[in-house]
Amino acid sequence: MTLVDQFGRVGTDLRVSLTDRCNLRCTYCMPEEGLNWLPRSEHLTDDELVRVVGLFVAEGVTSVRLTGGEPLLRRGLPGVVRRLAGLAPRPELSLTTNGIGLDRLAAPLAEAGLDRVNVSLDAVDPQIYARLTRRNRFHDVERGLKAAADAGLRPVKVNAVATRDGEDPVRLLSWCLDRGYDLRFIEQMPLDAGHTWDRATMLTRDELLTTLGAAFGLTPVEERGSAPAERFTVDGGPATVGIIASVTAPFCGSCDRVRLTADGQVRNCLFARDEDNVRDPLRAGASDAELVDIIRATMWRKARGHGIGRPGFVQPERPMSSIGG
Repeated sequence: MTLVDQFGRVGTDLRVSLTDRCNLRCTYCMPEEGLNWLPRSEHLTDDELVRVVGLFVAEGVTSVRLTGGEPLLRRGLPGVVRRLAGLAPRPELSLTTNGIGLDRLAAPLAEAGLDRVNVSLDAVDPQIYARLTRRNRFHDVERGLKAAADAGLRPVKVNAVATRDGEDPVRLLSWCLDRGYDLRFIEQMPLDAGHTWDRATMLTRDELLTTLGAAFGLTPVEERGSAPAERFTVDGGPATVGIIASVTAPFCGSCDRVRLTADGQVRNCLFARDEDNVRDPLRAGASDAELVDIIRATMWRKARGHGIGRPGFVQPERPMSSIGG
């Protein structure tokens, strides 16, 4: 069986939020203080999470990405990874992290079965990093990236949200190229907790290409499929840089993603205005078949596109930290 929506798209990529908590306060994501966390009793337990992810895998999901908040804050994370790696058929397992604590956990996670990591890093100037994240932790992230590469979690990908008051894109790409990291720029999206997103503050795909193209030779990579990033070889390759242009060049028509939040809600789109609860039926004794019916129905209702920039677009109530990246 497969998770099909009414437009013929098939869900094969599951994003699983392990927690809504984070140890950074990025300016485009969270307020400096005062964000209320979900009670831990509302989070899926390890057993519940593995059971629900197993149902997605049985329905055709082949890739599982663990997200947050900050997923490294989840207690017993290597054990969760080990159990997910034991699912049959085994999904590809990746993790998106801010990198704080990755220096300690990279090797245990790789040993448990994690395949690769994406590390969020918007600046390589420590002062800009501290201003954007409101925390002075750049060198912790730097150590985490190196530990991930040393542990074999390759390719090590870096995700950078591109904003006008942030890092120079050329400097960031040069830094990643020198270290063998695979950089992806992301257009800033309306997913902040304060609902203060302003399109004027983001760097667009076209602006990024103009800036980067003045310093590097960029050649489009033809094969993309359902991948969110449009990729370009840099100076003839083999290194590449990617741009995820969710706002100015959305890729909704080929989207294969579905999401499970830390509190057990199934979301068919990052910008969905509704979600379906599998946690409460599970705790009430629902069968696997009943839970799968909920998951299939959620996927079937997936909208044609997210609608950013169109009349009537409304930002989801949940911020990115609560949805999962």
